[in-house]
Amino acid sequence: MLYLTADFFPVFIPLGIIGFYRYLIFIIKLIAWIVYEPIIPLDDPVYVPEKDVTIVVPTIDAGEEFVEAAESWLACNPKEIIIVTEESMYGPLQELANQINPEKIRVLTVAKANKRLQMVQGIRHTTTDILVFADDDAIWKPQTLNYILACFEDESIGGVGTSQTVKSVGKHQTVWEVLAGFRLTVRNIEVAASTHIDGGVCCISGRTATYRTVILKDPEFQEKFTNDLWRGKYPLNSGDDKFLTRWMVSHGWNTYMQVCSEAELLSTFKTDWRFIKQVLRWTRNTWRSDFRSLFVERHLWFKHPFVTYTMLDKFVNPLTLLSGPVSVIALCFTAYHLPSWDIILSYVVWLLATRIVKLSPHLFRRPQDIIHVPAFLLFNFYFAFMKIYALFTLNVTGWGTRQGVGNELAADIERNAAAASIDGTSQTTIEIPPEVAIRDKLIAKLTTEDMMVPDRAKAHVIVPAVPIIPLEAAPVMIA
Repeated sequence: MLYLTADFFPVFIPLGIIGFYRYLIFIIKLIAWIVYEPIIPLDDPVYVPEKDVTIVVPTIDAGEEFVEAAESWLACNPKEIIIVTEESMYGPLQELANQINPEKIRVLTVAKANKRLQMVQGIRHTTTDILVFADDDAIWKPQTLNYILACFEDESIGGVGTSQTVKSVGKHQTVWEVLAGFRLTVRNIEVAASTHIDGGVCCISGRTATYRTVILKDPEFQEKFTNDLWRGKYPLNSGDDKFLTRWMVSHGWNTYMQVCSEAELLSTFKTDWRFIKQVLRWTRNTWRSDFRSLFVERHLWFKHPFVTYTMLDKFVNPLTLLSGPVSVIALCFTAYHLPSWDIILSYVVWLLATRIVKLSPHLFRRPQDIIHVPAFLLFNFYFAFMKIYALFTLNVTGWGTRQGVGNELAADIERNAAAASIDGTSQTTIEIPPEVAIRDKLIAKLTTEDMMVPDRAKAHVIVPAVPIIPLEAAPVMIA
């Protein structure tokens, strides 16, 4: 080994240290994933789906995936499913709801498509103790809700997520779907490891995320959630799951990830190059949220040190990943004692071998995907450049893959809809009920009473319901 590196010993030692450090951390994650254990449902649980769970689904679509997903949710027997969409989609989605189960599925609307506004509308109409946000293509297994609810037996837990895998859109998965599957495998290992090591998680994915309703009913949460700005001027409408995860940490709640086959959800992904646009949006959200977690809110440093480390590691990951090919190229153009083809071949074989090891949990389930490992390798190098590009374009906050979804602030949409109704320029009629006049006093009273309850007892306190105020009946301030 010393003979092979003698010519550039000062160069190889730092690179060797970087490589050793990265694979040591991977081994630690792998061991933590192996020894991790999910929480098993009790025989006599505190929470049961048919009484305590409402599923809120913000959507602007009514495709075939929605029907299959809705049937899988109903198989878990929740008390209610609330679909929140824009006004133009009310008819098609209500028709679907009537076909599937009109008794359990309710359709609500907002003035414009905006995920955060749709989520808040669903929160306002939720009457159960537990609320689940689900994507319209998230397909559950029959025991999913039971395993999710098992985590809430611990009164300190405020949010729960699950492991994920890819559902094929067609008969066979495209290379883009396989790449998504590889990424989910790595993610499942990471969230299980961080949950086992320090109880934290970088993000409870919004594909299926479960929270105590009392947390989301907080007027302060709803106000900040719908008025979220990057650098004080760029509206954030995506990244809702990052916001919710940070809110759990900053307000003293614990989280848990149920990484097990019983709670594993299936989700569809883009089957073409649009998958890259999805990844770019997620990458920007990760940069913005991690900056806030580490340097603005700073709760993670002491509460979840391992999660803090993983976030810091992501910052330097593009540089460490690109250091390999840069070194190989440099060696090929210098007077090194090995031929260029030998250097390149050795490097490629090493990369493929290590990636196969990292993806082994996925390849055990789908061995046919091994032919896509080279594509995953190339995608990783492309992703390194994408992360750097995303870092310098954080002001771009649009969805990128959803037509009809603008960049307006959620709170502004609600205010404008209310004002338009008062002016008579909107077809939506806003009826202001008598109880709106005393809403603020009621909220203040409930907040004061809630502060008198010990933190760990709040999970089982029956909080008097704040009057449900639909968007159509939102209070309007008239100058």
